[in-house]
Amino acid sequence: MSLPTNEPVLLRQDDGKVAILTLNRPKAMNALSGELIDALQAEFDKLAKDDSISVVLLQAAGRGFCAGHDLREVRSTEEYRFFDDLVGRCSRMMLAIRALPQPVIAKVQGIATAAGCQLVGACDLAIASSEAKFGTPGVNIGLFCGTPSVALARNMASKHALDMLFTGDTIDAQTALSYGLISRVSTPDALDRDALQLAQLIASKSPLVLRMGKQLYHKHSEMNLEQAYSYASPVMAGGMMAEDAQNGIDAVINKQKQPEWRGK
Repeated sequence: MSLPTNEPVLLRQDDGKVAILTLNRPKAMNALSGELIDALQAEFDKLAKDDSISVVLLQAAGRGFCAGHDLREVRSTEEYRFFDDLVGRCSRMMLAIRALPQPVIAKVQGIATAAGCQLVGACDLAIASSEAKFGTPGVNIGLFCGTPSVALARNMASKHALDMLFTGDTIDAQTALSYGLISRVSTPDALDRDALQLAQLIASKSPLVLRMGKQLYHKHSEMNLEQAYSYASPVMAGGMMAEDAQNGIDAVINKQKQPEWRGK
């Protein structure tokens, strides 16, 4: 099991309406120890109630984004209850990202493997350095990446996901972009700037629209086509009645500057 340190495993810094969370286990390639999983869960629980934050940017300290579960911690016991609890807590943390009202952006500067790759897939958007790598190498150590496969299957085509899961091979950022695992690629030197600019651009939109849009998209994406339209139509009709939408439409019609969003 990894030894505790005096350094917090997760850092938070707010930049206006953007909350920046930093995985802070650089010596362990930011592996998801139980402590880090719990810290992420606690922060997501806080953010879910924080109306002052419109976007969450998830990044990592050091060379790697996240190397998955902490294998030293995994090998510290042979008890099923321990493994079941650890993986269950991790899955709940991943689901908390989906449940957050704010869009969550992963900023990937280095390797993201196994549960680290899952973490990227769990985020709404992901921007990566051209030097970043992604993989689900569990098969190489006799362990299928079962929970990471859930996130992969919801981000990319089945044959792309299974190619990664069955071979354990890593893919580069451009391949991850073409597969749909990430949404943008930046140069290493520009990644910090580009990621923050993306977060601030999204944070400049109506917070009501961001909350409604995230929930709407993820909910209808799990429905069939007819169900999706039946669900999305009244939600959008209701959105047209919102004050932010009415003021925004009036600004376009009257060729005025975008109004201040009121979140109603």
